[in-house]
Amino acid sequence: MSEQPVITTFDAESGFSLISKKVLYKGFFQLDEYTFKHKLFKGGWSGEVTREVFERGNAVVVLPYDPVRDEMVLIEQIRVPALATTKSIWLLELVAGMIEPGELPEQVAERELAEEAGLSLLGLTPINSYLVSPGGTTERFHLFWGHVDTTKASGIHGLEHENEDIRVHVVSREQAYEWVNNGRIDNASTVLGIQWLMLNYQKIRDAL
Repeated sequence: MSEQPVITTFDAESGFSLISKKVLYKGFFQLDEYTFKHKLFKGGWSGEVTREVFERGNAVVVLPYDPVRDEMVLIEQIRVPALATTKSIWLLELVAGMIEPGELPEQVAERELAEEAGLSLLGLTPINSYLVSPGGTTERFHLFWGHVDTTKASGIHGLEHENEDIRVHVVSREQAYEWVNNGRIDNASTVLGIQWLMLNYQKIRDAL
């Protein structure tokens, strides 16, 4: 199963025609330039349109929640792009990681939970799969609920060769709700995961 983002050249019937694709930059990430035409809602076809597309690959996000203790695990790490805000560059997040070629999202969920939080999965439930910012990137997130035992969660984690420095926090569900509502948690994947729990909490409790 390939998790690499793909943009395909379609025929005229599909309403999209890819004219060219050019690599502008290739490093840890890749920036491509696409030139294309597309059908217009008012009829006819557009002229040539050029867009730059950030090719980052796809990722997995895991909400580590213990329904028995009604607690979740959040990780804290530095995020340099957060310098663009007036808030802290140390963010509270869910566990997450990039999908490598040939990996299944479920495999990534298990790997990242161990690497970033030192936890093992007791169960894994898919929540959603969504485009992160389709105006500029092909990246797609696969969001899961990871059933965990929060009594096993503590300490500092991360891969040294990737310069990861990750601190684990065990918080109550209600505390996580409060941090979403007051903006203490302000990254999209974490907000989405916790809001999913808000909507599905009673169903999870009833299943215990």
